[in-house]
Amino acid sequence: MTLTASALDVLTSWRAPTPEQRALQRDFVGHVTRHTDGWSRTCLPDHLTASAIVLDHERTHALLALHRKVQLWLQFGGHIEATDLSLSDAARREAEEESGLDQLTLVGDGPLQLDRHAAPCGPNARHHLDVQFMALADRAAAPITSEESLDVRWFPISELPAETDDAVRMLVANAATR
Repeated sequence: MTLTASALDVLTSWRAPTPEQRALQRDFVGHVTRHTDGWSRTCLPDHLTASAIVLDHERTHALLALHRKVQLWLQFGGHIEATDLSLSDAARREAEEESGLDQLTLVGDGPLQLDRHAAPCGPNARHHLDVQFMALADRAAAPITSEESLDVRWFPISELPAETDDAVRMLVANAATR
C-alpha cells in the first residue's frame, strides 16, 4: 500500500470526536485526494506531518521537547519520509528519534486528533496538516535531546510549562483522558 493510500485509509476510517475535528478531517482527506504527494514535504504550500504526544504509562506526565526553531515545548513529530510505512509509523519514528526512547507504544487504532498550524520549514510552506497520535513510554527511561531540540523533559500534565501553546495543552488533555 502506498503512503497516499495508507494516509487516506487512516484519515477516512478515523472517527473524529468533534465538529471541529470533522472539518479538519474533511480538509486533510481533500488535500491527500488532490495531491498524491500530499504527505511529502515537497508538496507545497501544505503537507501532512505526523506527531506523537508521549505520556507515561500512568498518564500523569507528558514528555515534551523544547523545539529549537519555535522556542516552545511541543510534542515530537515532523515530516513523513518515503521510507515510512504509514502515518503512525512516521509518528513513532519521529518520536523515537527526537526523544531517544526506543520502546514507545502507540495507543489506539488511529490518530488522537488533527491539527493545522503554520509550517516553520521554509518560505514556500504554509501549513503542516499534522496527524497526531498518542504513545506511552516508561518514565524511568532517560530521554535524549536531539539536535532539533534544546531540551527534552517530563512534565506533570497538570503543570505544563508556560512556553507551550493551547494546541499542545489540548493534545495532552485529550491523551490523558483517552
